[in-house]
Amino acid sequence: MAEKHAGYCNTMKKLHIKNRCAWVSDHPLYIDYHDSEWGVPLYDEHALFEFLILEGMQAGLNWLTILKKRENYRTCFDNFDAAKIAQYDAHKIKELLNNSGIVRNKLKIHATIANAKAFLQVRSEWKNFSTYIWHFTDGKPVQNHWRSAKQVPTTTPISDKLSMDLKQRGFKFVGSTICYAFMQAVGMVNDHTTNCFRHAELGK
Repeated sequence: MAEKHAGYCNTMKKLHIKNRCAWVSDHPLYIDYHDSEWGVPLYDEHALFEFLILEGMQAGLNWLTILKKRENYRTCFDNFDAAKIAQYDAHKIKELLNNSGIVRNKLKIHATIANAKAFLQVRSEWKNFSTYIWHFTDGKPVQNHWRSAKQVPTTTPISDKLSMDLKQRGFKFVGSTICYAFMQAVGMVNDHTTNCFRHAELGK
């Protein structure tokens, strides 16, 4: 009787396990990020700037590394206040390079400062950075229906166009692959695979 009950409990547990995208590990940070943030349409320009910077910081690394250091980045980079970052001087750069709480890459730190300046320029032209970013998908998410992770692209014609435009405006670390990862993260595209419980939720 006890064995039958245990078998029933195990079956019920399996029924409550959610199917997630194949790239999600069992790390709590990854699971929470996937379930609550990745692919959710984001229109706040400050949050969009943060994601653009963090995606650039990820280049050559895995996203979990950045997630673990995310709060440190927010602290070190003045909560991603572009106006403040644009004013960083040699002393501040040296301070950042000595900070073990972030990825200490000189090129990426200089790129962040350049990106802050470019962000402010885009804002002055478009009134809101969000309006600029979202015009590449006509203001709404692209709804994809990938059955497996193997089908999900790393670049698209839209990410190519976004990358080229950002580079022309002075942004750094914004290759098409980084731009597409950014688009996925901020919900410009719904790239949750169809077997993932979030695909349907974000497709509504």
